[in-house]
Amino acid sequence: MALPPNSRRGFPWRRLAAISALILLALAAWIFTRPKPVSVALVKAERGLVEATVSNTRAGTIKACHRAKLAPPAGGQIAQLRVKKGQRVVAGQVLLELWNRDLQAQERLAQEQLKTSLAREREICTVAEAAQRDAGRAQQLHAKNFVSQEAVERATSEAKARQASCDTARSEIEQSRSRITVARAGLDRMVLRAPFDGIVADISGELGEYATPSPPGIPTPPAIDLIDDRCLFVSAPIDEVDAAAVKVGQSSRITLDAIKGKPFPGKVKRIAPYVIDLEKQARTVEVEVEFAGPLMDASLLKNEGLLVGYSADVEIVHEARERVLRVPTQTLMEGKRVLLLRPDGVLEERKVTTGLSNWEHTEVVSGLGEGDRIVTSLDRAGVKAGAQALPEAATPAK
Repeated sequence: MALPPNSRRGFPWRRLAAISALILLALAAWIFTRPKPVSVALVKAERGLVEATVSNTRAGTIKACHRAKLAPPAGGQIAQLRVKKGQRVVAGQVLLELWNRDLQAQERLAQEQLKTSLAREREICTVAEAAQRDAGRAQQLHAKNFVSQEAVERATSEAKARQASCDTARSEIEQSRSRITVARAGLDRMVLRAPFDGIVADISGELGEYATPSPPGIPTPPAIDLIDDRCLFVSAPIDEVDAAAVKVGQSSRITLDAIKGKPFPGKVKRIAPYVIDLEKQARTVEVEVEFAGPLMDASLLKNEGLLVGYSADVEIVHEARERVLRVPTQTLMEGKRVLLLRPDGVLEERKVTTGLSNWEHTEVVSGLGEGDRIVTSLDRAGVKAGAQALPEAATPAK
């Protein structure tokens, strides 16, 4: 009996080998052409504190609680400079004196006039007392018919006249004392004294130069700029949109360009009752934030090296929630979406509902669970939904 033709050919090894080769080629092509997993930086959604804050729109400035640009009440030539730049002074200390020899002479003249008036008063009033005694004796003698009524009247009139002269001399004494007061007031106007304890920041005058008063509204350079650096605060502009959320007493964080990485605690002490409207700038409200906590002690404040005029930023906390689910604010994409890494290594886009937010953290009300891994490196090439990804720590070494 003859075998079928196919049976005579045997098993199709060549065909099977060809099919296997095609499969291997396809697998190799898929392996070498498939996109490689992208490396991503991750952060876990975790529970913590989230604060709603308000920040200044432009750089704020550290200011002193007391600062005075001083000038003498009267104009004149500077005769004495009693202080130097950087010198610490106490309240009432003389800072400078203007030329005042004419006023000193007037005071000495008034003093001499007072001495003369006192001597004259003693002389006239002594005579008045004697006249008064004579009038009394005349009345006694008239009662015994030893002198006439006319003599009594003459003695009484003389006593009254002498007493009037005594009163006039006493009024001249008061006038002399008033002249002395006027002269001393004139001298006080030629002397500039410190109104409070502080440090001399600047002196604009020199010996022999003419100093003039600084009336309000006239940009006259002050003779001495005095700063009380024992008490400092930050003055910063807040956008009018955020001003309604700011209240006196709210806590704040103060950061300085001059002292990097060290925030200082603060507290809102004043909110301006008006809006500042500057040309080509947003309308703002001026807010004053004082240093709080240990820095309220003047000695500790000085040890921090804070200087009046430093630029500063304030972050005012107007609401806070603890133990809420939060993610870094920079991980949020447009439309309140985040990119998370699933357990199978695929990136997934997830829409979330947010609550409180600040520059650092955002509260997640729904859409995520605690421990979900959120992508922070959104700007890297290939980082998108559906892509295979590896955490940076798990990236294989080349």
